[in-house]
Amino acid sequence: MDIFTPEKRSELMRKVKTSSTGPEVKLRRLLRVAGIRGYRIKNNLPGRPDVVFPKRKVAIFVDGCFWHGCPVCNKKPKTNAEFWRRKIKENRQRDARVDELLARQGWSVVRIWEHELKKAPQEAVARVIGALEGRSGL
Repeated sequence: MDIFTPEKRSELMRKVKTSSTGPEVKLRRLLRVAGIRGYRIKNNLPGRPDVVFPKRKVAIFVDGCFWHGCPVCNKKPKTNAEFWRRKIKENRQRDARVDELLARQGWSVVRIWEHELKKAPQEAVARVIGALEGRSGL
C-alpha cells in the first residue's frame, strides 16, 4: 500500500531527475578516481548516454533498477501495476533499439545497473575500462 495519495505520488514521480542522477555522478567520480579521462556528459547520440568517450566510441548508460526493469532487483510497483509493467517493458525495448543503433554506428555500449554502483562499484569501473581497452585501436 502506497503511503501517498495518487496525486502526491504523481507529483513525486514527475520530479525524478533524468540527468546527473546520484548513480551517474557516482560513476563519474569513480572514473576520475581511477584516472580515466576523456569522457563527455553532453552528447547528441541516440538514447543520450550518460557518459561518452567520443575518441574510443564507447557509450555508457547508468540504468535505474526501477525504470529499466532490473532482473536482479525486480522492483514492481503495487499501484497502477499494469501501467508500470507496460512502461518498463517499453523502456527495455527502447534500450535494446538504442544499443543496436549505436552498435551499427560503430559504438560500444556498456550498461551499468544502479545496484552495481552500490554493491560492486569497482566491477562497474572495470567493465568501463574493459570496453575502453577493447577500443584502443580506434
